[in-house]
Amino acid sequence: MSILDFLKLGVEKASRSTPSADTETVRKITAALDRIEPQRAKFIASFAYVLSRVARADLKISGDELQTMERIVATIGALPEEQAVLVVQMAKTQNILFGATENYLVTREFSEIATQEEKMALLECLFAVSAADTSISSVEDTEIRQIAGELKIEHKDFIAVRSRFREHLEVLKNSRDLGTPGPKA
Repeated sequence: MSILDFLKLGVEKASRSTPSADTETVRKITAALDRIEPQRAKFIASFAYVLSRVARADLKISGDELQTMERIVATIGALPEEQAVLVVQMAKTQNILFGATENYLVTREFSEIATQEEKMALLECLFAVSAADTSISSVEDTEIRQIAGELKIEHKDFIAVRSRFREHLEVLKNSRDLGTPGPKA
């Protein structure tokens, strides 16, 4: 069998097959996202991407972080759950594939289109995503600090939001642990 025959056979099989229910669901969700006003879609996409940036700062995204991101995107974007899940999955995948080169660019783009209130809301959400698994690691905290700088959020505002999540900060948990007496021998 020649390679052309092989490829032709593959095309025939693909054209005869019917789309699965999952594929149809994805198509419906994608079509619904296409109906969102482009500027709003850009806002939601960049918001979700920056959330995934923090969730993945420690090179893993927990199930709790993922669910928190989905709830936040559904609320901020006024999206049905299915669309929010799709947006978060896309943002997560893009971050995994292109995070090293896209992190700053997407955050800068968000900064250009967002109001100060929206930037502060994002900052709050970044801490909420990081705290979803009850611990904000030093790496996540550092990433949030960097994002706040890229968003041109004043340090005092960063500290005000961060202080609301202090019980989850790993660095503070570790310092409390150091201050407690060890076991008696």
